[in-house]
Amino acid sequence: MTSTTATSTPETPIAAAPELAAAEVELLIGGMTCASCAARVEKKLNRMDGVSATVNYATEKAKVSYPAGIQVADLIATVVKTGYTAEEPAPPEPEPETPRDDDPELASLRERLTVSALLALPVVLLSMVPALQFDNWQWLALTLAAPVVVWGGLPFHRAAFTNARHGAATMDTLVSVGTLAAFGWSLWALFFGDAGMAGMHDEFRLTVARTDGASTIYLEVAAGVVALILLGRYLEARSKRRAGAALRALMHLGAKDVAVLRDGREVRLPVAELAVGDRFVVRPGEKVATDGTVVEGVSAVDASMLTGESVPVDGAPGDTVTGATVNAGGRLVVAASRVGADTQLARMARLVEDAQNGKAEVQRLADRISGIFVPAVLLIAVATFGAWLAVTGDTAAAFTAAVAVLIIACPCALGLATPTALMVGTGRGAQLGILIKGPEVLESTRRVDTVVLDKTGTITTGRMTLQQVYVAEGTDERLLLRLAGALEHASEHPVARAVAAGAEERVGPLPSAEHFENVPGRGVRGRVEGREVAVGRLYDDLPEELTRARSEAESGGRTAVVVGWDGIARGVVAVADTVRETSAEAVRELRALGLTPVLLTGDNRAVAESVAAAVGIAAGDVIAEVLPEDKVAVVRRLQGEGRSVAMVGDGVNDAAALAAADLGLAMGTGTDAAIEASDLTLVRGDLRVAADAIRLSRKTLSTIKGNLVWAFGYNVAALPLAAAGMLNPMIAGAAMAFSSVFVVTNSLRLRTFR
Repeated sequence: MTSTTATSTPETPIAAAPELAAAEVELLIGGMTCASCAARVEKKLNRMDGVSATVNYATEKAKVSYPAGIQVADLIATVVKTGYTAEEPAPPEPEPETPRDDDPELASLRERLTVSALLALPVVLLSMVPALQFDNWQWLALTLAAPVVVWGGLPFHRAAFTNARHGAATMDTLVSVGTLAAFGWSLWALFFGDAGMAGMHDEFRLTVARTDGASTIYLEVAAGVVALILLGRYLEARSKRRAGAALRALMHLGAKDVAVLRDGREVRLPVAELAVGDRFVVRPGEKVATDGTVVEGVSAVDASMLTGESVPVDGAPGDTVTGATVNAGGRLVVAASRVGADTQLARMARLVEDAQNGKAEVQRLADRISGIFVPAVLLIAVATFGAWLAVTGDTAAAFTAAVAVLIIACPCALGLATPTALMVGTGRGAQLGILIKGPEVLESTRRVDTVVLDKTGTITTGRMTLQQVYVAEGTDERLLLRLAGALEHASEHPVARAVAAGAEERVGPLPSAEHFENVPGRGVRGRVEGREVAVGRLYDDLPEELTRARSEAESGGRTAVVVGWDGIARGVVAVADTVRETSAEAVRELRALGLTPVLLTGDNRAVAESVAAAVGIAAGDVIAEVLPEDKVAVVRRLQGEGRSVAMVGDGVNDAAALAAADLGLAMGTGTDAAIEASDLTLVRGDLRVAADAIRLSRKTLSTIKGNLVWAFGYNVAALPLAAAGMLNPMIAGAAMAFSSVFVVTNSLRLRTFR
């Protein structure tokens, strides 16, 4: 089985197309009010030759792949013909986003809701409480209800009319037809029936009862349902904005301007004007303007907003820093290495947005159901009216049951079940340094039972360090380190750098080496402080104690080199790739999730088993001495044994295996190739985040399933109750409005994931 990445990358069409897609575009879709609207737009776009589109109701965006020969204007025209608006997103503004309470669309909805609620409340109270009814109360109720139905419900009526012109029906159709029918019946009863007579009294019933239709009014249903559904829409809109807050916060993390060095002077420029290679200054407390390498200064850098890691990381010359992190200490001068859309922050935001715009297979099923749901409800309402009329002969009772059917139906909950949970889950993941590439990944995290861990850079730091020093009898350890470190300091070999750094740390500043010579495959030699020093495998005859020391070091998985001077071997130094402090804990957490960890490495078996023992992986689950190109074969072999495999890696040589695995997790400290090939990116170089990522993905998936169970269950239970006359239309309206709110609120619980 191939990785989900292999089938869901942005370059791959979602559905088979007659010709290869030449481009992709993201469109903002306006005018959608429910999931069936999104289904209609998606269906129309996908009918265009070679076009593959995914429309997300929660994010109000369409992600469209289209071939050469089709223009973006053609796509927009198709959406407009369907009855909605479409436009390409504007470039992000440098200023912070508009606060939620000042959002114009939300403010307009809040105003409509406030006025409608204030007018509808007296109507509902007068209709439900007979003790409040006075002579001609019904005319006051009509006066208050009319603006609610006409002005308060205008968005529903307008959308229903637009859809009707295009031969479609949506959630707005149900609300508009239901409330206008209730209001129209009330007008007929008041002006042409007995309901307008002075002294008329009415009472509220939870269920449908036989009544005299000419004296029955439904003003409380018409006004109350509009107010309740406006309340549901308002709460839903606020919740959707909160669900997307993490992504908006991520997009606005970056610095707005930067102090660039020009001819030795600091010049303040907008970040957008930075170019690769520019050197810029970061003072204490300032944000790093873009990704780069420290060239001057030493400081602690707080990367918590990107990685979720609360402990600042030291930054010194040669270290890389990431844009949007905060300089917590001294003054730094940084050379820009990535700018604009290439920075890690921009790529993180893009990955999160792509994930939020995608759809899991289960959501596609929900969308298909939503697309046919509204016409089905209209037929059920007509059938309900006919059945009640045939059985009871009571027009008013039949009408009440039919209106309840129209109003109780709620495809919105189905449409919101997946995207809201996905928005919150991926947004929370971004805050914790976990990037989920798409909704398809969630299913993979549930199935995996084996996790293959690359050794170098994943379980270990990927950096050699000096581990042990063995000296022959009569040799001073500090002198040996001083001479060996001085000679190795002139070499660029990883083992040499480890010896030099370890020696400098233990004995202080090192002298300079003269007449340095590299002996290929054997080691190095040169002159240090008047001694002819050699390090490596340049001595054939070793004292027994040093032979034993070298064998002991190598059997423990370390690389051992012999140090000597003036023709005599004096000691052995052992270096090794350091196991990350958190790796053992990470392995325990992965086991707790029901996963079997497997160590995969190109190193020799002794080294591999030593590392495996240090982190708690059984010797039988170690696969060593594997060539980079053979890592894919190992993953395939494990899959052939019936296992569902997750792969964690960080290097170029891991990219193919990450793509082949059922679930690929790339360490964010690794290469771009590995990150591109993975399904999940762990921004922080900590293996424990792999367990967190799987837990978050599984939690998001379970939330989606819980939402869908509620949404399906609600409709399955509510429609028969309404058709059977067991629900008053206003109670049905309240239940419909709050079913969507429940789904969104349930999704928001993911914001508390730790």
